[in-house]
Amino acid sequence: MADVFEVLGRDHAEVRRILTELEAGTPEGKSRLQLRKKMVEELIIEESKHEAVEEEYFWPAVRELVPDGDRLADKAIEQEQAGKYVLNDLLGKDPADEGFEDLLSTFITDGREHIEFEEVQVWPKLRTVLTAERAEDLGRKLDQGKKMAPTRPHPHTPPKPGILKATGPAVAAADKLRDKLTGRGRG
Repeated sequence: MADVFEVLGRDHAEVRRILTELEAGTPEGKSRLQLRKKMVEELIIEESKHEAVEEEYFWPAVRELVPDGDRLADKAIEQEQAGKYVLNDLLGKDPADEGFEDLLSTFITDGREHIEFEEVQVWPKLRTVLTAERAEDLGRKLDQGKKMAPTRPHPHTPPKPGILKATGPAVAAADKLRDKLTGRGRG
């Protein structure tokens, strides 16, 4: 079983891959905008699931175990909330719309900054206080949680673990139903 750092590391690697592809642009042609839209959909889905489980499981562990965990978690959650608003705005835009590329550029910059903050500022401190057993348990919870996590950003939902545990499954089910009906996230 993968530990928390492996699970989050895989997520970060996937997001970095998507961000790099989006920065590189898509080939010119008729399907260019469709491909770009699909890539942004993939980014929104992956980020939404990732942030939901971090808020539900990871940040509470940081708050509990790391001496300055409240400060670190507060800063990270502030970054995540800002990112959710940008992703939510992207969700309703077509790549041909005015402002789409500016929003995307903002997210790319802020997303990279957030990943670096977690990996450089938070992970080393958490590693020093987290047992191997707890790291694996947290990794398992993150992996399992992503299966039931929302696929849309939901920036107006308070990032509180209790609220997320209570509302997350229903919100995720509604998101997945909407995705199925609209074809979002396929192919």
